[in-house]
Formats: sequence, structure tokens, C-alpha cells
Amino acid sequence: MSKIAGHALLGCVILLLGLSIVMLVSTGMWVRDYQGDAFAIVQRQLLWIGLGAMAGAMALRIPMDWLQRLAPWIYGAGCVLLALCFVEGVGKEINGSYRWIELGKLGLSGVRLQPSEFARLAVVIALAAWYMRVGERSRSFFQGFLIPLLLVTVPVALIGAEVDIGTAALVGLACFCLMFVAGANLPALVVTVLAGLGAVYGVIRFIPNRAARFTDFFEIWRDPMSQMNETGMQQIRAMMAFANGSTTGVGLGEGQQKMSRLPYAHTDFVFPIIGEELGLVATLSVVVCYALMLVFGMFIALHAATRFGRLVGVGCVVLIAFQATLNIAVTTACLPNKGLPLPLVSYGGSNLLFCLVCVGLLLNLHRTAVYPEVLRPAGMPRRRVTPRV
Repeated sequence: MSKIAGHALLGCVILLLGLSIVMLVSTGMWVRDYQGDAFAIVQRQLLWIGLGAMAGAMALRIPMDWLQRLAPWIYGAGCVLLALCFVEGVGKEINGSYRWIELGKLGLSGVRLQPSEFARLAVVIALAAWYMRVGERSRSFFQGFLIPLLLVTVPVALIGAEVDIGTAALVGLACFCLMFVAGANLPALVVTVLAGLGAVYGVIRFIPNRAARFTDFFEIWRDPMSQMNETGMQQIRAMMAFANGSTTGVGLGEGQQKMSRLPYAHTDFVFPIIGEELGLVATLSVVVCYALMLVFGMFIALHAATRFGRLVGVGCVVLIAFQATLNIAVTTACLPNKGLPLPLVSYGGSNLLFCLVCVGLLLNLHRTAVYPEVLRPAGMPRRRVTPRV
């Protein structure tokens, strides 16, 4: 398995990127911001793929000990970028959320970055560096739980203040998994998760538009027609797209829901368009690609040469896998509506850049990984690999 892990991971990434370009050609002319110019949006996506490939290549070659030494600076930069979202003239407010930074003052007019994409990787690197530093003291309450919890709380609170509850929950959940794998105090982790769920409920309860999403989610199938012009409309249209596509789809470019009926068909709701135009076979193939990325990515991460590398690898895999799971769950009406893109497929530069950097780090770990079948002498039993690293 070690011989094909890196190739399989990279192959899945290339397939998903290819699907992204194909679907943008299909949906691009219906994107309002580009006034029917499908190739403009494709060109921008290709540009971001090129930038992401260069960033991923840098992540592939950077020595992991350098990354560990730079961890405090990376973490600090992530928090500063999140804070810039609230600075007038720098941060950009869209639909009541402050999630973007405008780069117009740098001569990049119309280009926006989402700092939470950088921050989620920064907090993973910071946690991994901390646990590498404390070593066996990871099981102590103060050094193994309390300090890492504070490291996580700052960026998660800033992301939550941007009114990006979904991303904040995603980062919190991924960091919980990383802390569990690192051997942090389990009872304290359970209490923290319960407290986090209570905090999410409180935020949703007192933010009207977020509360409406949950209310509409439970009302969608009780009276679908009453929801057609409300927040539940997107998920109803998504389910109509899946139903229309059936097994083999209606044909590339022939989908109906993207024609101003399903907002964000090129970003958050690209998965239903895949189902409508290419059918169940294509959507299941996408799910298989993410499953293979999870399996091979975790295999690489757990065989990294250092504890820091193992924790960074686990964090990268979990962030991509959870995001894909949440997007698919939302677009299939299994969870309330939340604006998270489908990794490597949806249009968007910041998330694409983040995903390709994570892939580059995993391939970096693969180059220096310690695999049992390579080191084990003939006739010796396999070494058991546990999830706690």
C-alpha cells in the first residue's frame, strides 16, 4: 500500500480538479457576476489551480522541522488575518458576514481572500508543534489540554465573530480529533465538546438568519411549496436536481436547476448539478474519491517520520474530509444549509489554495514516511499502528 499511497492521493486530486473545470464550463454562463462569460470564471479557476499547484509544490519541499520552528509565526499570522476582516476598508462584508479581505489596495482589484482557510491550517500546525514540544506530557491537563484549548479558542472565536458558524464548528471538530490523536485528556475533551455544542446552539438561537435556517430545514418537507422562496429553497432545488439526473444524468450542460433556480450552483451547490447532469454514477465516484483521499491520506499521516508530521497529516486529512462530508450532507438535505464549498471541485480561490497546500504537505510526509513493509525484515510480524500518536 505504501507504494501506491502517494500516487492514489494525487490521482484523486487530479480527477476532482478536472471535474471542477468541466462543471465550471457547464455552470459558468449562469453566474451573475460574470454576465454569461463562462470562460472568464474557468480562467480564474485555472489561475487559482496554478497558484495552488505552486503553493502545494512549496509545501512538498519544505523541511518539516522548518515548518515546526515557524509554527508560532504561522499561527500569529492566521489570527492577524482573521482580525483584518473587521478593519474598515480592508475587510469585506457580504450577506451579513465579514469573512473576506479585499486585495484592491495591492493592485488586485476584485480579488478577495478568505483568511479562515489559512487560519484553519495555521491552528493545526500550531497544535502539532505544541504537542511535539511537550512530548509525553500531552496527557497532562494543563500542557496537554488547557493550553491547546486556548490555542484553538482564539481563531475559532474570531471565525465565529465573522458569523461563519459552520467553519468555526469545522475547525473546532478537526482540532478535537487532533487533540484526541495526540493523547489529550479524554474526559476534558468530552466536556469541551458538550460546551461547544451548547455555544453553537446559543449562537444559532440568537442570530435570526441562522435560526431561520434550522427552522426552515425542519419545515422543508412538511410544506415544500411554502419554502420555495425562503432559505429552504436551495435544498429543495438540490433534491430536484438529483431526482432529475437519476442514474446517468440528463447530459453535460443540459441541467435546468443551474439556470438561476439554484443560487451558488458553481460553489456551495455544485454537487447537485453533478448529480443532475452526470447522474448517480458521477456523484458516487466523487464520494469514492474523497473516501480514497481519507484512507490514503490517513495512511500516509500515521506513518510520518516524526510526531509533528503525523499530527499535521491527520489535521490536513480531517479538515478536507469533514468539509467534503458537510457539503454533501447539506446538498442532500441531511443537514441545515451552510455555505461550505466542496473541496477541490467548487469555484473559489482561498479554499482551493488551502486544499492543495494540504495535499502538498501529505505528499511531503509520504516522501519521508516510515512504512513497516519497508523496514520489517523478512518473516517478522507487522507492527500494530494505533490511532493515538
